[in-house]
Order: sequence, then structure tokens, then C-alpha cells
Amino acid sequence: MRHVWIRTFSDGLVRADQVVGITAHRTPSLVGKPSRWLLDISLIVPAGSGTTDGWDISDLHRTILQTDWEPRGATDSLARLLHRLSGEGQGGVIRAVAADRDVRFEFDPFVEPDSSIATNSRQS
Repeated sequence: MRHVWIRTFSDGLVRADQVVGITAHRTPSLVGKPSRWLLDISLIVPAGSGTTDGWDISDLHRTILQTDWEPRGATDSLARLLHRLSGEGQGGVIRAVAADRDVRFEFDPFVEPDSSIATNSRQS
């Protein structure tokens, strides 16, 4: 799984072998801002914040999808895909896609067109 990456909503890529949890939760609605559903992955890396009263440590979460509707079944679907890819020895990027009130996960495998190490952002 060291060669499988997950595209986050706004933080780039996260290596899939660092994922220890998958959750879907609703954000609170604020004045002028509607509630949204977030599909998050929790990472093995702890994150902390604190004040003069103390320090709070929890899992580091990264959002991989935002929707206006509950992403039912998305946590299980991603877990199944990660399980399947763990035995295949492939490398590539997983991307969450929301369409027609459904979530699908696309896996874009790394393809080596030649033995060159050089790459650019437009290479497919």
C-alpha cells in the first residue's frame, strides 16, 4: 500500500498505508453557510492543539469529499477498495467522485511508459 495514494479535497495526496479510519459526518450549519457532509480519512499521525489550560491530541483527519447529501456506503466502499488494492502490489491514486447522489472511487494506476524517472504534471 506504500505506492497507493488518496487524493484529498484540499490537502493533496495521502499515502493509503497511513489510513487508520474512514468516517462520514455532517458539519454544523452556520449563519449564511449550510451544513455539508464530509467523507474523511483518519491518519496514523497524531495532531495536537492546545491552550494554556492543556494540550489535546487526536487523529489527523483529511477530507476526501464534500457533499450536500449523506454519502451512504462510501466508507465501506473505500475500505473494500483499499483491501483489494493491498493484495495487488499496484501503485496509483484513488479519487472520490460524487455524482447523482452516489460516491464512486476511481483508481488511476501509475503507468510506466518507459524507464525514465522524469515526470511532469501533464503526464498520464
